[in-house]
Amino acid sequence: MAQVEATTERVVAATPEAAFGTLADYAHARRELLPEQFSEYEVREGGAGAGTVVHWKLQATSKRVRDCLFEVSEPTPGQLVEKDRNSTMVTTWTVTPAGEGHAKVVVETVWAGAGGIGGFFERTFAPKGLNRIHGAVLAKLAEHVEK
Repeated sequence: MAQVEATTERVVAATPEAAFGTLADYAHARRELLPEQFSEYEVREGGAGAGTVVHWKLQATSKRVRDCLFEVSEPTPGQLVEKDRNSTMVTTWTVTPAGEGHAKVVVETVWAGAGGIGGFFERTFAPKGLNRIHGAVLAKLAEHVEK
């Protein structure tokens, strides 16, 4: 099994603190940022950054639905790490300054992919699909923080 990785980034017209605070607000703001590929969103513990446990279903394709239960940590300032209890998937959100009044937001997701021919297709196509989904989340983040 090879590791599969998808990375998406965007600069938003907001302070790093505002962008990070919005991403870390699982109880309210995060739900608003999710595009149609996400369903059954539920905060099960916490709701603000580290210590949060959040559930959702991610429909990456018409046939592929992941049932995700993420534990959230903040290993360094400006970073949220979501580790899925149901799989090897780990999503890391990193927010850094990008000039006065701007923040760079990078989202990286990695997981252990399948082997064989199925794994080849997963490594080839899954990152592109996930980058589109994360791009939609980052666009909604920009709308939210740039008001």
